[in-house]
Amino acid sequence: MQAKTAFSIIKLTVISFIASALIACGPEKQSEAAGDTAVQKTYSWKMVTSWPKNFPGLGTAPERFSKMVDDMSAGRLKVKVYGAGELVPALQVFDAVSQGTAEMGHSGAYYWKGKTPAAQFFTTVPFGLTAQEMNGWIYHGGGLELWQELYAPFNLIPLAGGNTGVQMAGWFNKEINSVEDLEGLKMRIPGLGGEVLKRAGGTPVTLPGGELFTSLQTGTIDATEWVGPYNDLAFGLYKAAKYYYYPGWHEPGSMMELTVNKPAFESLPKDLQVIVTTAAKAINADMLAEYTARNNAALTELVEKHGVDLRALPTDVLNKLRDLSKEVVAEVAAQDPASQKVYDSYIKYRDSVVKYHAISEQAFINARDEKKAPL
Repeated sequence: MQAKTAFSIIKLTVISFIASALIACGPEKQSEAAGDTAVQKTYSWKMVTSWPKNFPGLGTAPERFSKMVDDMSAGRLKVKVYGAGELVPALQVFDAVSQGTAEMGHSGAYYWKGKTPAAQFFTTVPFGLTAQEMNGWIYHGGGLELWQELYAPFNLIPLAGGNTGVQMAGWFNKEINSVEDLEGLKMRIPGLGGEVLKRAGGTPVTLPGGELFTSLQTGTIDATEWVGPYNDLAFGLYKAAKYYYYPGWHEPGSMMELTVNKPAFESLPKDLQVIVTTAAKAINADMLAEYTARNNAALTELVEKHGVDLRALPTDVLNKLRDLSKEVVAEVAAQDPASQKVYDSYIKYRDSVVKYHAISEQAFINARDEKKAPL
């Protein structure tokens, strides 16, 4: 009897010990199981863009971003890209991502000046930063932090998403020989550049890329800027206008943006968040490389095959536009505290980098050019 009782006590003790051990291990095992489940969870996102589907450069960059994210995440995050008008109109990307209709967008920040005027600084400023300089300001000069602060009220996280480099001044159906030729000119030109044209007596018009050819051909507009030879050739703009002017004073380093819906981004595991931001940096660099490589051959084709009349804007026109740009940009900055804050950071960085580039990038390019090299 005593032996049986002793056995029962030992049995209960062993069972109690095993139960305690299992309870102690339970949370870890559950955590591991939960971790395994999280690894397997997949996310399906939509990205809306302001460009025609698969349009060279602007439209293919989002596609490359999508593939890169898919590959790096082993299929856990898939991003389906929609061209302009497929899910939302080209100029409604900001609202669509802000409201959660799509988790991501690819566009240009200067389209949203009606939402917040300071957004224009995060695409380009007339006679402002080049692509290389813009990247420096965004990544290491405080620009990204200001951009994030600006977009936070709209539920958006902004990321640099590509750069076209210095653009062309545009396509014109009349010659520009003096400042007076800008008066009454109806031109598709967005952002701060459009405000400068208006100050010069012209009429700026904002149109999505898909409407440029018809508007120019029918005379709805007298001129249009778009991007540069690579994209302008793809749109066939040489068939609708005779004169092709340079340089792109209004867009010296046009940065595209990737916008991410903030709640959607925060719902991702940390590793997928890093994949999104890393892929954005990759296409930001890749787009500039693509335009740098493709514009050369495209310009040759436009001039030699299609007989495009390539012209430089007269010096007095550029001087006038530069003077007006200083006025316009300063006035936009003074409109609201957010714009002033961004402007102050932008100008401080620009003045510093221009001073250095005068003895580095610019000095080297001048030295490389035999016509400008010092004797």
